Amino acid sequence: MNTAAVRHEPDELTGPFGMWVFLASEVLFFGGLLLAYTYGRSHWPEGFAAASRETHVVIGTVNTALLLTSSALVAMAVACGESRESRRYVSALLWGASALGVAFMVLKGMEYTREFHEHLVPGAAFRLQEPGAQLFYVLYFLATGLHAVHLTIGIAVLATFAWGTHRLSGWALPRRVEVAGLYWHFVDVVWIFLYPLIYLGGRSG
Repeated sequence: MNTAAVRHEPDELTGPFGMWVFLASEVLFFGGLLLAYTYGRSHWPEGFAAASRETHVVIGTVNTALLLTSSALVAMAVACGESRESRRYVSALLWGASALGVAFMVLKGMEYTREFHEHLVPGAAFRLQEPGAQLFYVLYFLATGLHAVHLTIGIAVLATFAWGTHRLSGWALPRRVEVAGLYWHFVDVVWIFLYPLIYLGGRSG
């Protein structure tokens, strides 16, 4: 009997399962923000629409494309990790995905800077007068800021695994890449929900 295989099997299951449990708790947190958005939009539709029209849809769209592409690269890395013949590509794919994540953060920082100069940060200098518009931007900064924190963690995880793939062998590489992929895909899915709510809500119709 291969005792090493027996010892490793629980670890192979524990990693992905633990990540799923963690992501379930994160869904509840982001879900609360989405419920708050739904409540605000139903009570102040004009204010939310006016605020949404002030968002920078081009930056948001480019960032969406960056994250979708990064998810594809991570999915390819997970697939390559399962095949011994393709494992040499895992590091490059993870580096590529993390680089796209950095590009997302740079564009998001530029967007935040523009919003600051356009007086769209909630507070005394907030320039929109429509009821509910300021609440939209409170939720906007909460949701996108929280997403940015998660994305930063994801970038660090991908970069760490990309740098250390040559040190992993056997079951360790595919399972760790799979766990990192689950987290990265979750962050991307959250953005897919945020994108239409933030950037398209006031532009539809």
